[in-house]
Amino acid sequence: MSADDEQPWENVSQFPDFLDHLHNQGGATVSGIIDRIDADVDMDGVVYHDRGIRSPGYDATFVPEQEESRMRPAFSVELHTVGPRSIWAVFDATLSWDFYLLETDDIAAIAWVSDEEYNAEEAGMFLSKHEALAAGRFSFGTFIYGGEEWQEQRDLIDGTDTPAFLQRDDGSTLVPTSQSDFYNVVNSTPEDFRTNGGGAPAHLGLLELEVTID
Repeated sequence: MSADDEQPWENVSQFPDFLDHLHNQGGATVSGIIDRIDADVDMDGVVYHDRGIRSPGYDATFVPEQEESRMRPAFSVELHTVGPRSIWAVFDATLSWDFYLLETDDIAAIAWVSDEEYNAEEAGMFLSKHEALAAGRFSFGTFIYGGEEWQEQRDLIDGTDTPAFLQRDDGSTLVPTSQSDFYNVVNSTPEDFRTNGGGAPAHLGLLELEVTID
């Protein structure tokens, strides 16, 4: 899991039966989720977060994948990107996922964590997923920004030729200059990165991950 620089989170609340709702509705956007739960969250954009890989977008959409197209049930999230980028990820829906809304003074986030990930990486340090999330420990999420905070995130990538930027372990940000530079840093190719989920271990449940720019 990746410790986030906006920790700790003051409020952590779980979405009940999120994947069932997603299946019944056929999809959900971050903005739609915020509106539906009437959260007091200012949203001008989001930043998709995947183990330190981050890319700003105007919204993100969750959808259940068509069962006949895959070997196992899955759901995906696609970022409505800034510029000609393609950011999407596919997750194994057979894992025990929980979705949460995290809030602190300036920003909010939607994070999703499976029992398998928690048991493999955080159970030795935290008594529950709730405690781990409150401490900023999660691999996947969409940070929700408004106003100047959103503009700062967008400015990091707007006008560059990189598909995403990278959050270092010390909290600093690395912005590659191009797609090739990004893939040099992560030591992969776009195709290998997509098909192996960016080298994600099996307990994370990440089946595919595309991070590209046209």
